[in-house]
Amino acid sequence: IAHRGFKEKYPENTLVAFQAAMNAGAQMLELDVTFSCDRKLVVIHDETLERTTNGRGAVNDYTMERLKQLDAGSWFSEAFAGEPIPALEEVLKTFGGRVRLNLEIKAFDAGVAVIELLQRYPDAESVVSSFNWRLLERLRTTDDSLPIAVLFAAGNWRHAVRLAVGLRSVAFHPEAGQVGRSMITACRQAQLPVYAWSVDDPVRAKSLLRAGVNGLFTKDPLALRGVV
Repeated sequence: IAHRGFKEKYPENTLVAFQAAMNAGAQMLELDVTFSCDRKLVVIHDETLERTTNGRGAVNDYTMERLKQLDAGSWFSEAFAGEPIPALEEVLKTFGGRVRLNLEIKAFDAGVAVIELLQRYPDAESVVSSFNWRLLERLRTTDDSLPIAVLFAAGNWRHAVRLAVGLRSVAFHPEAGQVGRSMITACRQAQLPVYAWSVDDPVRAKSLLRAGVNGLFTKDPLALRGVV
């Protein structure tokens, strides 16, 4: 699973990074979704613009039109100067039906809008994930068939797995350092696939796969393709 695209060699969460990840053999693209100030769905990880664009301030202080005018490539390399921030709809149009998509929702109020947009792209095979479990619970009540995955970073993993089962999640997404045999066993008993993030070392990847992890998020899908 290409974490924000092929971000080892391309500017993260851009169309060029997603296409490169596909070319490298990624079986799923992971991307982050939030709202612009005019409530359009935009693909960017941070709440602010400074790290990955030439803009300044909060993402949700900008309209989609203004966000599209920013440069989301030069920070990574001048070779990608002018690469724009994508709208989620652009990603669905470009990659829907070609590769699976993991949409990590950052803004609570963007969740229902994501569902509504996905309904317009039935060929897009997508799963919606979030660290905000209240949001996932809300999405489940809104759409009984929405593919949901629970993100987990630290704390009581047993509680997180129970939540995932209760939400009828299609997968559990723990931070790789949290993965252990007890977690794998519990998820296997619940028929809950485990996809660990983020793993870039082939040796570590082999270890996790031998332990029973079903898939891996990585910034370098080319490096892990042979391992998986």
